[in-house]
Amino acid sequence: MSGAEVRVLVVEDDQVAADAHALYVDRVPGFAAVGAVHSLAGATRVLERTRVDLLLLDLGLPDGHGLRFARGLRAAGHPVDVIVVTSARDLAVVRESVSLGVVQYVLKPFAFPTLRERLLRYAEFRQAAGEAAGQDDVDRAMAALRAPRPAELPKGLSAPTLDRVAALLRSASEGLTAAGAAEAAGISRITARRYLEHLVESGRADRTPRYGQVGRPELHYRWLAAATGSVSNV
Repeated sequence: MSGAEVRVLVVEDDQVAADAHALYVDRVPGFAAVGAVHSLAGATRVLERTRVDLLLLDLGLPDGHGLRFARGLRAAGHPVDVIVVTSARDLAVVRESVSLGVVQYVLKPFAFPTLRERLLRYAEFRQAAGEAAGQDDVDRAMAALRAPRPAELPKGLSAPTLDRVAALLRSASEGLTAAGAAEAAGISRITARRYLEHLVESGRADRTPRYGQVGRPELHYRWLAAATGSVSNV
């Protein structure tokens, strides 16, 4: 990718999710969110007045379907690329997205590592330039979009235990302390805190101090509603 940042417009009807996705974009090196709009009309206005390289496009917008909007952009010759961000799991919709040149299809809800991986893959794809020497070069360019790399867990953490701690946190409507997670998961408090901190660092949980009557505040962990259900590859 060239030195210029990839300018991204978030098109999402839920304001909380839109703001979160824009923050995610700004955390990825080489990308900048130019705004977050909540309708196709809003997206049209932004596209008319500013350069946008990439749309993070929801499908169920209040004034129309995202894929119809993408089809209209293609028909008009607009060069913007599209990553679909949706809860729609219908494979017919996935196939239609592919036919329209959508570069990625990301299921909601998701956490930061998921979007970061897709954006970095997209950046790698954009770097491809010149003429392919043969099929291998073409295959490598396409693989940049289609084959996400598995993320490695920090040393000492295991995927089964991470999934267990995450499931406990998801099911705790009031959140958990490290001590509570340790007791429920059958692990030490120190180990539980390492897993909880990893969930915070990967954007799937947050933590807040809670003050008792005496002593130091205790950290309280809460699962974020925008996080995905499986965590074994964060």
